[in-house]
Amino acid sequence: MTVSIAPEVTADAQAERVFSKSIVISAIRCVLAYVIFPFAAPLVGFADVGPWVGVAISIVAIYFNAYSIKRFWAANHRWKYVMTTLNVGVIVLVTILFVIDVQTIFG
Repeated sequence: MTVSIAPEVTADAQAERVFSKSIVISAIRCVLAYVIFPFAAPLVGFADVGPWVGVAISIVAIYFNAYSIKRFWAANHRWKYVMTTLNVGVIVLVTILFVIDVQTIFG
């Protein structure tokens, strides 16, 4: 019987995986907000659901982007400055969308 041992995941690989997840979540938020909800939601009678989902996904996206920054710094990754800049840019953009969604809900 052979026992296989899974390869050890490095801190760099973990940081890169978290970064990928954060970008995917941010992209999903944008696709929902600008493609799916404006066209598909009104067709099925959910015209007002977009901002509510946008707020929820924005919170998740901001969390994962911040977590990505933390992982890159914890791993002392060689790309930590570039990834921090990119993540902060995404956080700023998602925060703007979050504010717009909140204003739409309570406006």
